[in-house]
Amino acid sequence: MIDLDLDTLSGMAPLRLVTYSLGSNLGDRVEYLQGATALLNATPGMKVTGISSVYETDPVELTDQPDFLNLVVQVESTLASMVMLERAQAIEDAFDRIRTVRFGPRTIDVDLIAVADRVIANDVLTLPHPRAHERAFVLVPWLEVDPAAELVGHGRVADLVAGLDTTGVRRRDDLLVEI
Repeated sequence: MIDLDLDTLSGMAPLRLVTYSLGSNLGDRVEYLQGATALLNATPGMKVTGISSVYETDPVELTDQPDFLNLVVQVESTLASMVMLERAQAIEDAFDRIRTVRFGPRTIDVDLIAVADRVIANDVLTLPHPRAHERAFVLVPWLEVDPAAELVGHGRVADLVAGLDTTGVRRRDDLLVEI
């Protein structure tokens, strides 16, 4: 069963703040992050309003793989949550994302983390992202781009970061991704 964004269907599409987490650990990692950010911004009904710094991060879950580059992109959008998820998946496909090993290496990972205060749980989409509250590689860049951010059901991002080990998350000021 799919939850529909009834506000969007009513014809009065609300403008919502959306948070995406992007990561790459194969190939030209910066180029993949840049390309995915550009494609998010080029999506009708979406406008990138903030990009965090690039962070080099230790792999999580499956640790025998190259380090990741991660960042958070914030977007203002009037699109339905499912459409934003589909766009993320289309961007991954455009960069030849292959899903053979769970938590394995990838050219690009585009995760829909939060859509304002939306809470959705179905077979296709869970919002907010079910593991975002425990992932320093998501929360540290998110805090940078939005110091007042809150993760529905979990609290302030600043408080969540304070409770995590962030030693595997290193800001890379020598790398830049832009709109």
